Amino acid sequence: MTTQELVQQIYKKKSFLCIGLDVDLTKIPKHLLDKEDPIFEFNKAIIDATHHLAVGYKPNIAFYEAYGVKGWKSLEKTIQYININYPELFTIADAKRGDIGNTSTMYAKAFFEDLAFDSITIAPYMGKDSVEPFLAFKNKHTILLALTSNQGAFDFQTKNVEGKELYKHVLEVSKSYKNSENLMYVVGATKAEYLSDIRKIIPDSFLLVPGVGAQGGNLDDVCKYGLNHQVGLLINSSRGIIYASDGLDYAEVAAKKALELQETMEKILNSK
Repeated sequence: MTTQELVQQIYKKKSFLCIGLDVDLTKIPKHLLDKEDPIFEFNKAIIDATHHLAVGYKPNIAFYEAYGVKGWKSLEKTIQYININYPELFTIADAKRGDIGNTSTMYAKAFFEDLAFDSITIAPYMGKDSVEPFLAFKNKHTILLALTSNQGAFDFQTKNVEGKELYKHVLEVSKSYKNSENLMYVVGATKAEYLSDIRKIIPDSFLLVPGVGAQGGNLDDVCKYGLNHQVGLLINSSRGIIYASDGLDYAEVAAKKALELQETMEKILNSK
C-alpha cells in the first residue's frame, strides 16, 4: 500500500484508527476456547465488526509466537483474511525486528513477501545496515521505534547525547537512509508533549501512536501537536477495544468502542 492510498482511506472513513490484535487466550471470551482456532475466530469477529471504523490492524507478533506453530498459523490466517476480504486496510506487523545485512532481508521477506504485511516495526539501535534492507521493498513501510510509550523509554531514548536527545538523533539520521520516504515512526501517546519537536524534524512522516486508552495517552493532545497536512497519524488502540467485553457480545462491544474513537477522529478532521 502506498502512503497516498492510506491517506485516501483516512479521509474516506474519517478515521485514523489502528486496532491492535494482541490476542491472549486467557483474556478472550471462554466460549471461543472450544473452537479449532480460537485466536483466528476472535480476530475474524473483531475485524468484521470494526473494519469500517479503522484504517489498519496491528497484530503484535509476540502474542502469536507464544503459541508456537499454532499461533503462527493463526497469524497467517488473520493476515490472509484481511488481505482477501478488506484489501484497503493497512496492516502492521508489530515485530520490532532489527538485525544487520542478510538477516534483516530475511525478516523483511518473511513479513513482506510470505505474510504480505504492508509494514513492520523495527528497532533502530543497530543503525543503517539493519534498517535499509526493509526499506528496499517497494510500497512497504518500515516503522522505526523513535519515542515509545513505556516508562523505560527514559532509560535511553531521552538521554542527552552531544547536546541533543537520543531519539532526535534517530529521527535525523534515519532521514539519510536509502528509500527513507518509506519510513514511519513509533511515538507513544504518553509522550504527546514531545510531538512539536518531533514534527520539526519529520514534518511529513506518518507516526504510529500507541498508548491511547489503557496506557493513559490523550487523543486530543496527540492530534494537537502531531497532525500534519496529510493527517500523518495512526492511533493504535488494542486492549481498550478488543477486550471491552469477554461475553458473547465481545465483537459488538468492540465495535462500539471503535466507533467512539472514530467519531472523535471525525470531529478532529472536520475542524482541521
